[in-house]
Amino acid sequence: MIVSMPRREVAGGRVARSVSQPIAKGSVVKGSLDFLRQELGEAGCGEILGLLPGRHRRLLLGARPTSEVPYDTLVVLWRAIDVRIGSAAPDWAERAGAYAIAELGLKLYGGILKKRSPEEFLTQSVSLFKLYYHPGNMEVVSHDARSAVLRLVGFPNASQFFCRRQTGGLLTAISLAGGLAPSVRHVRCALEGDAFCEWSLGWKLPRPDPKQPPRGR
Repeated sequence: MIVSMPRREVAGGRVARSVSQPIAKGSVVKGSLDFLRQELGEAGCGEILGLLPGRHRRLLLGARPTSEVPYDTLVVLWRAIDVRIGSAAPDWAERAGAYAIAELGLKLYGGILKKRSPEEFLTQSVSLFKLYYHPGNMEVVSHDARSAVLRLVGFPNASQFFCRRQTGGLLTAISLAGGLAPSVRHVRCALEGDAFCEWSLGWKLPRPDPKQPPRGR
């Protein structure tokens, strides 16, 4: 359920009285544009931005990491990127999600990402998803020392590129949290008729260091 929110900062420094639509933090915009610049250079990034409707372009260019941008503006950008590079780089969305976590995500949220194990990262009290999107959450349905299932709850996604970015981002997050040979599969998708989106995660654990005492001692 999407609810009205109190006054919030939005891209470009303006303030909105209420928000009745899904939103993303400016850090998602910056990660998307930084990835695009890495792939196509500044000129290529500018070319794609120049093709967007003026309203969306202004929101994207004015976004700061802590500001808020309508989610549909990001979808417009992702679709434009796919038109430009999708045929030559079909995995661009997954790589963009991975890049966003490995670069800006690590700088902003290193304390959340760098944990002793993927299980500790996934079960901590702070939600990484909520630092990027609103409303909703990525909830842990089940987990053990080497695997987990995550479910998207309460976020009205309308783009395959969102799902694919999540896949790439989660893969990188597991690795940053110490998981070896990580794997992420998008096993259910609401856009394909399922009741919700789910991701199945797996990883291996490093061998215990014999010089380190067992936890709890």
